[in-house]
Amino acid sequence: MKKIIFIFFVCILFVKVNAQNQIKGNVLDAKNEPLIGASVFIPELNKGTITDQAGHYLFTNVPTGKISLQFSYIGYNTEIKTIEVAQAVNIVDAVLSEAIIQSQEVVITGGYVSSQHENAVKIDLLRSKDIALSGTPDFMESLTKVPGVDMISKGPGVSKPVIRGLSMNDVLVMNNGVRIENYQFSEDHPLGIDGNDLERVEVVKGPASLLYGSDAIGGVINFIKERPAPVGKIVGDYRMQLHSNTLGMHNSIGLKGASKNLFGGFRLGNKTHADYLQGGGAYVPNSRFKERTFNANSGYTGKIGTFKLFYDYFKQDLGMTVPAVKPLITERGRKNGIWFQDLEHQLISSQNRFYLGQIKWDVNAAYQNALRKLHTTMDVPFVEMNLNTVTYESKLYFSSGEAFEYIMGLQGMSQRNRNQNNRASQFLPDANIDNIGFLGMAHYSVNNMLKIQGGLRYDLYKTETYALGTEGTDSYHAPVKKNFSNLNGSIGATYRPAEKIMLRLNIAKAFRVPNLSELTSNGMHGNRFEIGNEELSPENALETDVSLHYHGKYLSFDFAAFRNQINDYIYISPTPENTTDGTAIYRFSQTNALLYGGEAGIHFHPASLPWLHVEGTYSSVIGKQKNGDFLPFIPAHKIRYEIRAEREKWGFLKSPNIKISALTAFPQNNLSPYETATDGYTLVNLSVYAEIKLLKQSLSWGISANNIFDIQYFDHLSTLKPLNFYNQGRNIALSLEIPFEVK
Repeated sequence: MKKIIFIFFVCILFVKVNAQNQIKGNVLDAKNEPLIGASVFIPELNKGTITDQAGHYLFTNVPTGKISLQFSYIGYNTEIKTIEVAQAVNIVDAVLSEAIIQSQEVVITGGYVSSQHENAVKIDLLRSKDIALSGTPDFMESLTKVPGVDMISKGPGVSKPVIRGLSMNDVLVMNNGVRIENYQFSEDHPLGIDGNDLERVEVVKGPASLLYGSDAIGGVINFIKERPAPVGKIVGDYRMQLHSNTLGMHNSIGLKGASKNLFGGFRLGNKTHADYLQGGGAYVPNSRFKERTFNANSGYTGKIGTFKLFYDYFKQDLGMTVPAVKPLITERGRKNGIWFQDLEHQLISSQNRFYLGQIKWDVNAAYQNALRKLHTTMDVPFVEMNLNTVTYESKLYFSSGEAFEYIMGLQGMSQRNRNQNNRASQFLPDANIDNIGFLGMAHYSVNNMLKIQGGLRYDLYKTETYALGTEGTDSYHAPVKKNFSNLNGSIGATYRPAEKIMLRLNIAKAFRVPNLSELTSNGMHGNRFEIGNEELSPENALETDVSLHYHGKYLSFDFAAFRNQINDYIYISPTPENTTDGTAIYRFSQTNALLYGGEAGIHFHPASLPWLHVEGTYSSVIGKQKNGDFLPFIPAHKIRYEIRAEREKWGFLKSPNIKISALTAFPQNNLSPYETATDGYTLVNLSVYAEIKLLKQSLSWGISANNIFDIQYFDHLSTLKPLNFYNQGRNIALSLEIPFEVK
């Protein structure tokens, strides 16, 4: 009876505090002329519209409280306005300035809906258009354009992100805010994200355990899904990519629509690639892969809140380039027959926000199933494991006037790993993993110049494994039962001494518990024999970040430096030992470590040449163990630079763009014991992009050529380097996007 009374009063509260509110206004240019078709989007409501012929827009059923609006238009700087909705009609006008150099965007990964450069945590952003035009069949490789981001790869099908020298479980990967759990602890396992349905990728460089718990010790990569259709429209698009190097093809088609309160959509995707060609033209056996994806979403936005439901299906057949395939694969192909991973990942998530006056309440939950099969030369899978994960969170957002905001909440995870069908190899034991964390976070605006952000978090972790194998044999896995707890936090601030200058300082304590592979491995994994260590302790990091951002009319500049002291750093390293058949043995080890370095970037747009852009970035990281040895698998210092010419219109071409870019990687001679040096290299790329209209149908197209000179090179983080296979050679890619609207 008490529950019924409570629900009744909550419903009355919803009705009382959420009146029929409106936000409306005009979007104009600097000459006070209306911008027709400008985008107006409310990120936390997941609701958008476009301006009419008079530059006017309107939102109805807007909840009471603090709301941020994002105004954007091609060729103009994005404007972000935050208002307090406290009356029936709220008028918000925006005047957009022409974008000589693109300004900041709205980001959500830092805990609050905020502008990109005013968050105490440094967040970089990569748009879906930049990913599509990167000219690579490897989705992860497109993200390495962000300074400080690299990748560990085993060909274009398998790659993992590296942020400031940290990778694997030290970097948290999220699909629209949901942490991805799909055996992500090894470089043999792919990212597990479909790049077809994205609007952008947000990259947090540095510890983010306060917000996301374990595994965010090195940073976060959050893949943000595409926006819903504008209210009152049904739109879609077809996308295609062709790749010369892998004889690859990507196809994707999507459709979405939105009414006053409802929205939804779906997207289908398919990728197929043959074995890739090294620099010089030789193929790499069994580097072939194919993917099939399906994404769907639906939701409701109203005065009481926003309710969203997402479903993602990701299926990948992934060839394994290991020593055993060299004598078995004698010609290039694309069909997976032997030595391949059969991966299937499904994710269903419910993301909801209730509006209770000045309080916002997020209630989110997700279930994901990851099925991994490894096929060798047998008729049945050699390995078959199934990972089921439930994640959940509840967070309350409070606001005290315009200056003070704070969050209180909890997050949790329950995970079950099971070997299936008694396969010949059971590399990891059956296990149960449970975690719950409690967090508090506050954001205080002292004035327009100074903003302070910080908080604390406490986590409880429990890992329990079951015995595997026959006791007394070399392959026996004894049961393991571990309990971990950790207190973490961060404090940071942004300071704007002048309109064009932003300074940022953040100090964060973070942690990561040892994962199942690190605790219990004892067997072949890819092309090496891995041995875990059940005595491992959690990693504990203390990182200090400082950064400077200058944004002028014709020049922007970024500089960031970091120092990350990690106690009990966990890493896997080669040893001088071999198995009886000559396979190299790798062991998980633990030591205190220090990683330090930074990134710098410049964007110059000469006033006398309004069509020209010159950009350059530099990234550097050094990792050392307590005894003075270098850490393994640390990326080389790199410089990226590009010259880009673009215009609003040229003849019948709209937004034409031509770009010459290059990447220079320095030699990597800072080696851990038993690691080999890697020579430096320079790669040159070229791309052309434009939009055209044919018979009232708009389409976007692009042509790119990567590694134009077909250079033979090893990236230091390539796991194919020990097999003497070079990275990918020249690749010419064609991309096409055809948008359409259903009347």
